[in-house]
Amino acid sequence: MPLTGLGFAALLWTAGSLAMANITPIATHFAPLAAAHALGVLLGSALFWEHIAVSLQRVGVGLLFALAIGVPIGILTGMSRAFAQASTPLFQFLRMISPLSWMPIAVMVLGVGDAPVYFLLAFAAVWPILLNTAAGVAQLDRNWLLLARSLSATRCETICRVIVPGITASILSGTRLAIGIIWIVLVPAEMLGVSAGLGYFILDARDRLAYSELMAAILVIGCLGFFLDHLARRLHRCWIHQR
Repeated sequence: MPLTGLGFAALLWTAGSLAMANITPIATHFAPLAAAHALGVLLGSALFWEHIAVSLQRVGVGLLFALAIGVPIGILTGMSRAFAQASTPLFQFLRMISPLSWMPIAVMVLGVGDAPVYFLLAFAAVWPILLNTAAGVAQLDRNWLLLARSLSATRCETICRVIVPGITASILSGTRLAIGIIWIVLVPAEMLGVSAGLGYFILDARDRLAYSELMAAILVIGCLGFFLDHLARRLHRCWIHQR
C-alpha cells in the first residue's frame, strides 16, 4: 500500500508537469524523469554529500541546544507550580512567534554564518521539548517522589534517578516533534548567507537555472526528513518496549 500511494503521487506529478509544460515549457525540468536523472548525478558528486553533511550537522547542533535548554526548564516547569504560572504565558507567547521572523535580528546580533542558523533551529525546536518534558513531569506517579523523599534522596538524586528516567518517553516524543520542526526551518535558515547546506544548494541551483537539480534536492530533503522521523519514532518505540 505505501508503494501504491507513492506510485500514484508520481503519476500525479508526471501529469501535472506535462500539463504545465504546455503553458510554461520550463516545467519539463521539474518532471520526475528529469529530477531522477539529476538526482543520480548529484548522488555521485562529493560536493553534494558535503551539503548534506553540513545540513545534518546543523540539525544535530540545533537539537542539542534545544535539549540542553528545553529539558531543564521543562523539569523546573513541571516541578514548580509558581514557576509554571509565571512562565507559561511567556512560553506560549514566544512559541507562537515564527522562528523565521527572528532572521534579521539573528543576523544583526550573531553575524553571518552558522551562529544565526543554530539560533533559529534551537529556537524552533525548544518548545515541543520543553512542553513535553513539563507534561511528563506533571504526569509522574507522585508516589515515586514520596518514596524518594522518604529515602532521604536529595533533589539532584530525585531528578537524576526518578524524574529523568520517568519522563524519558515524554522527552523522546518532544524530540521527535522538534526534529520535524527543525527540518522544516532548516532550509530557509540556510539562506542566511552561508556557503553550504541544502538550503544554500537550492538557492544556488535556482541562480544557475538548474531546475532539475533543484527538484532533486527537494526529493533528498523529503527522504532525509522521513528517515530522521523514522529514526526518532523507532528510538521512542524501543524505549517504551524496554520499560
